[in-house]
Amino acid sequence: MPTLSEIFETMEYGPAPESASEALAWIATHEGRFGHFINGTFTAPAATFATVNPATDAELAQVSQGSAADIAAAVAAARAAQPAWEKAGGPARARVLYAIARLLQKHARLFAVLETLDNGKPIRESRDADIPLAQRHFYYHAGLAQLFEAQNPNARAHGVCGQIIPWNFPLLMLAWKVAPALAAGNTVVLKPAEYTPLTALLFAEVCQQAGVPAGVVNIVTGDGDTGAALVAANVNKIAFTGSTEVGRIIRQATAGSGKALTLELGGKSPFIVFDDADLDAAVEGVVDSIWFNQGQVCCAGSRLLLHEPIAARFIAKLKRRMESLRIGDPLDKSIDIGAIVHPVQLQRITALVGAHTAGEVHTAPCPLPARGSFYPPTLITGLSPSDALMQQEIFGPVLVSTTFRTPAEAVELANNTRYGLAASVFSENINTALAIAPQLEAGVIWVNGANMLDAAAPFGGMRESGYGREGGPEGLAAYTRMTNHAAPALKSKPVALPVLEQVYRTAKLYIGGKQARPDSGYSIALHDTTGALAGHVGAGSRKDLRNAVEAMNAAKGWAKTTGHNRAQILYFIAENLSARAAEFAALIDSFGGAGAAEVSAAIDALFTAAAIADKYDGRVAGVPFGGLALALQTPVGKIAALCPEDSALLAPVALLAGALALGSRITLVPSACYALVATALYQVLDTSDVPGGVVNIITGVQSDLAAPIAQHADLDAAWVYGDQALVAEVERLSASNLKRVSSGPSTPDMAQILRAASEVKTIWVPFGI
Repeated sequence: MPTLSEIFETMEYGPAPESASEALAWIATHEGRFGHFINGTFTAPAATFATVNPATDAELAQVSQGSAADIAAAVAAARAAQPAWEKAGGPARARVLYAIARLLQKHARLFAVLETLDNGKPIRESRDADIPLAQRHFYYHAGLAQLFEAQNPNARAHGVCGQIIPWNFPLLMLAWKVAPALAAGNTVVLKPAEYTPLTALLFAEVCQQAGVPAGVVNIVTGDGDTGAALVAANVNKIAFTGSTEVGRIIRQATAGSGKALTLELGGKSPFIVFDDADLDAAVEGVVDSIWFNQGQVCCAGSRLLLHEPIAARFIAKLKRRMESLRIGDPLDKSIDIGAIVHPVQLQRITALVGAHTAGEVHTAPCPLPARGSFYPPTLITGLSPSDALMQQEIFGPVLVSTTFRTPAEAVELANNTRYGLAASVFSENINTALAIAPQLEAGVIWVNGANMLDAAAPFGGMRESGYGREGGPEGLAAYTRMTNHAAPALKSKPVALPVLEQVYRTAKLYIGGKQARPDSGYSIALHDTTGALAGHVGAGSRKDLRNAVEAMNAAKGWAKTTGHNRAQILYFIAENLSARAAEFAALIDSFGGAGAAEVSAAIDALFTAAAIADKYDGRVAGVPFGGLALALQTPVGKIAALCPEDSALLAPVALLAGALALGSRITLVPSACYALVATALYQVLDTSDVPGGVVNIITGVQSDLAAPIAQHADLDAAWVYGDQALVAEVERLSASNLKRVSSGPSTPDMAQILRAASEVKTIWVPFGI
């Protein structure tokens, strides 16, 4: 045994093991075999598979492999329970959520130990991060449930929600999904990860103790086949956290089904350190960011971007810090790095790193345990932005690094990824930090910190990191549908679309603020209700869409204009449309529409969007930390919209108004029957100070443009309303690039348009600590 003086000299930690006896005893009460939790009770175990302690390779329990029949039974139970659960009201649901939170507190130690046994993460992380945050989510959403009817008068629950969670934060991801779903009045069928099902099964017992009505929460264990069965089941919403590859499959599987979908997917997050940063604090930030949970974190700062003047000094400090990291038994409270969740994941990490030869590899000099799945903390320096390890998500304790010279280059490097989940910026100059943060294409940005999470602060990604938010009112909104979404009934009578005709003269497309001939050289003849030829519009094509996207790129400055300025332009559009109201009404009437009603509704939509433009500015989230979490509304970017066939003016005007109000740019593909009404908008836009490229109009056959819109890699969002076959095609084809898709049978109301036109970017700004 070392003497006290020797301990003070070396500052080495002795072992501090946490007992696993209570967790193992809980498993034993089930005889080591678990069924599913359906309709308030556990089923008898059927075909089972082993869940294993990754630190020792020892079997913990046998868990049932869920079948399609098990999923169907769970969905039926949830469907039967949902009406009464929603009808009970927010205050009644709040009491149940509060009871769950209290029970999670009472059993906190059991949950923490069981999580560490099943997942392999250090007990300090389970005890101090995962379990308290899970409790916090249920407390926070109990409050949202209490206020639900008062704050969301037009919101209703989706119904039955299918939820699929990953293995890296088993209980926390459960809380992220179950708490808001229940608060909004939904019932759930949850599938935990194959590797880590035990805390979800313990949570089922908590639901029993908390008085959750039978069928409100159902848990079906199993592998990917079980998850696929849940996606295909008769549910109203799918919420998935996992890999980008599986997210694409789910997007394709749900296309055209009408199921709501949120995806929280992979990441390759930048960790940016400027030369004026507190380097010691930044080093600790790196440790917290990439070696927390063995790097098995979707938002881990796995790309270290260093300002050149301090790069060598920072790397030297980081290597010294790596020497003090301890890897070993996750139940030892003195351990920093635990086990990789499964041998398959360990093999993947090893293969990715082993296949790459660029850069200099530095491995932490800590011995690995003889048993279990362990990988040492690793740093790879001297990489270029195009190297595979700078682009691929490793999902392990591997940090890759490069340098930058200027702030602009830092932003360019940070955004040089297909992902967009999170980012960290370290600088002692608040001007630098707050100038860089909004430029980063990420859903969450931490200033002088990493991995800060809270139930009040929305979390979610951009690009191929998924869409939708979890946490805060924004996360609750993802579990609701609006009851007043339909456009006014205007008694329109669409005219059948004639065949293509080649003509000499035609009404042109509107691209980049100018009228443009269609690339196809073809036009479409339109007839009024008498059958007379009313005119021709251009038949837009893939190349015209390309030109419109280029025009929207050139108009990127629109996103930086103030809400006040955007409002003034929207008011100006409304004023000019009002001045020509009689002309537009007569034109709409000639095609069988309700002209006066449509014009009036369109002007009202413009006024509503203008009124909101300088008020839809996000909020400050009250998080229990020494700082603020700013949930900022940011433009979704470049949008292409297929307007519903039965709307002559209201749909295109409402969609462009909502997009412009929040700083997005839009290309409209109007109803083919009413395309001449859309071309009449050109002069209104030209005389209303709308910058070129902010609004583009491509006429033509919508079915010809649906695939190019869905597959265009440089479009940020696709809106498709009306034809459900087009909805299905766009949703299915957009899976390749995970484009945000907003869809429905008719034009949504302005609140939904604004939600689709923006994304929440959460910026964490610490102070007073």
